[in-house]
Amino acid sequence: MKRLFTMCAAFVLGVGCMMAQKAQQLSSPDGKLRVEVTLGENISYSIFSGSDVVIDKAQLSLQLPGETLGVKPKLKSARRGQIDEKVNREVPLKNAVVENKCNTLTLTMGGNYAVEFRAYNDGIAYRFVLSRKGSIDVLDEQFAINFPQAYQAHVSKVRGFKTSYEQPYSHVSTAEYAADDEMTYLPVLLESPAGYKVLISEANLRDYPAMFLRSTGSNGFTSTFPKAPLEFGDDGDRSVKILREAEYIAQTDGTRTLPWRFFVISKDDRDIVANEMVFKLSDPCELTDCSWIKPGQVSWDWWNHWNITGVDFRVGINTATYKYFVDFAAKYGLEYILLDEGWSRSTREPFEGNRDLNMPELISYAKQRGVDVVLWLTWLTVENNWSLFEEYEKWGISGVKIDFMDRSDQWMVNYYERVVKEAARHHLFVDFHGAFKPAGLERRYPNLVSYEGVRGLEQGGGCRPDNTIYIPFMRGAVGPLDFTPGAMFSAHPEDNRGTGSNAMGAGTRSYQMALYIVFDSGVQMLADTPTLYIQEDECTRFISSIPTTWDETRVLDAKVGEYVVIARRKGSKWFIGAITTTKAAEVNISLDFLEGSAQRKLTSFADGINADRNARDYKKTVTNVNSQTKLKLSLVRDGGWCGVIE
Repeated sequence: MKRLFTMCAAFVLGVGCMMAQKAQQLSSPDGKLRVEVTLGENISYSIFSGSDVVIDKAQLSLQLPGETLGVKPKLKSARRGQIDEKVNREVPLKNAVVENKCNTLTLTMGGNYAVEFRAYNDGIAYRFVLSRKGSIDVLDEQFAINFPQAYQAHVSKVRGFKTSYEQPYSHVSTAEYAADDEMTYLPVLLESPAGYKVLISEANLRDYPAMFLRSTGSNGFTSTFPKAPLEFGDDGDRSVKILREAEYIAQTDGTRTLPWRFFVISKDDRDIVANEMVFKLSDPCELTDCSWIKPGQVSWDWWNHWNITGVDFRVGINTATYKYFVDFAAKYGLEYILLDEGWSRSTREPFEGNRDLNMPELISYAKQRGVDVVLWLTWLTVENNWSLFEEYEKWGISGVKIDFMDRSDQWMVNYYERVVKEAARHHLFVDFHGAFKPAGLERRYPNLVSYEGVRGLEQGGGCRPDNTIYIPFMRGAVGPLDFTPGAMFSAHPEDNRGTGSNAMGAGTRSYQMALYIVFDSGVQMLADTPTLYIQEDECTRFISSIPTTWDETRVLDAKVGEYVVIARRKGSKWFIGAITTTKAAEVNISLDFLEGSAQRKLTSFADGINADRNARDYKKTVTNVNSQTKLKLSLVRDGGWCGVIE
């Protein structure tokens, strides 16, 4: 009898082990993508496209004091479901309606936690779900992925967690990316030998640090996170020193969901640019009224160094100069002017203009002409003067540009949320500079209309088309970005020797104009001086006609590292923008997305015949098109094309 009991026990134990080792499978609605989750000594998963392995035997876990969730997991239940909805976006910076359709799998484990997976037609995502009492300390989170072959990785290398998120992209084989090499912030883009593109990032980031990745040194990536800061010291007018850190990366509620980790996967490069994964995976809007949020175009002062000519007043950070900016904005229908650093008595004193700037007079002057004012601030000044939001609402300004955060630990992630929440209370929009990438806060608070965190035009000669071409596939693929385009003194990179008082921007004139369509932002800057824009009137009139909110976005053609063509619809008008890199490109596009067969007018700006030598050479054309029309776009090196169909 004892032997029989032992045999039965061994049988039950064996069945339990087999069930634990059996993979749980979840497929996308179209059946093309699949994730297989295996529970054994740990939780591992592999991602397939058809029969191809895209991500191989990845692992996930969560380290808490005294235990690690995901080690020897005990499955209690597996619940499957579907999501099929169309979501109306409150502030449509990309698409007015977003389709959210996926299959779901929630694996509930012993130990009061679960792991939830979602499978979309264009990607896979997962997150931890915690059901614990009180507060918990998260010591670390493991996101460890492996590749079946050497992939080409496009990354932004940094040595430490303090970064402006503006590093140029590096391009390295995952097999050659050493474990002791620099880490990268998100998003990361991978290209497989089989032609798959894989975009990695995170969504619904709240009360938790942003994730960075390191190479494992063995053809894979693993996560790393900034520790939670506990004590700060003085470090000037726009930063603080972290004097002491916690052992944990987050101290947070024990009952909550953690951020999503996601992969956008496709062989079609257009899908990477077009994806809406961050929006779909993030929590809904928390504002009851968004009607006051007005995205728009902005005449910006800092990049062009207040370089106005042909006037009878002394140019500088003064009332007369900004009235000139207001008049320019009113002439072209721009919604805003931005007053950057220098407008206030000091960077630490945000309640009074400098001695040459009468703020009440300027704000009144602007409003009489249908233009509103946006003010630049350091994040530290905001933190030390929290009442400024209420004061600025009384002043009648519309928004704030907040700069130099340069961190994404738990404290700083929470700072972002405190800012947008307080700004919303006082009907102010926010543009974050020195900022990490969009990760969901902009859906919950649509008054967060843009982030920087991109190597944009303010980098001068360091902003080159061979780097910028990756932005639509990486940083631009996760949310709005404040690139600050629009250089009228356009130059090829080897000729770009502009200074603050004579600023130049890399790329042809048509390239600079196309950026307003290729990149989405709720505050689209006109970075150059009003003087040059007025001189280049027909280009400026086209730029100023480009909306900042859209009903629909379509990626007409794209190839990572080479070119991208994007069409965006506002009402009945379609705007199309195309950019390339240091290599010329010819791209054929169809206008079959136009409804009906009626003739429409296309006004376009193309690279001129000599634009490969003189980047300011362009050609404007007006012609008729319809849904049967095929366009051949000839882009010179560092070139572009843009147009509007109406």
